[in-house]
Amino acid sequence: MTKRIDQADVAHIAQLARLSLSDGELREYEDTLSRILDVIEVMNSEDLSEYPPMDHPLETVNLLRDDVVQPGIDRDVVLGMAPSAEEDYFRVPRILGAQ
Repeated sequence: MTKRIDQADVAHIAQLARLSLSDGELREYEDTLSRILDVIEVMNSEDLSEYPPMDHPLETVNLLRDDVVQPGIDRDVVLGMAPSAEEDYFRVPRILGAQ
């Protein structure tokens, strides 16, 4: 494992993320980020030319149902089920500007 990132890099990243890290945390994240970069290097070294690019690991098709117009509930019926209605609207308690 080679060090790909040092404490100054970690401190800079932490500062960009608005994080306050102790010296111990800086050392811990230095090791962790270096290991992550090592794994990425291994992944990048693999020859994947025989595999086509994919946007999803599973073959999918449009999973949505057809958009079919269906009749709705009559407005008068819905307003009749409301606890309180006024003209063609639901009446609700005032919440903005209430004292």
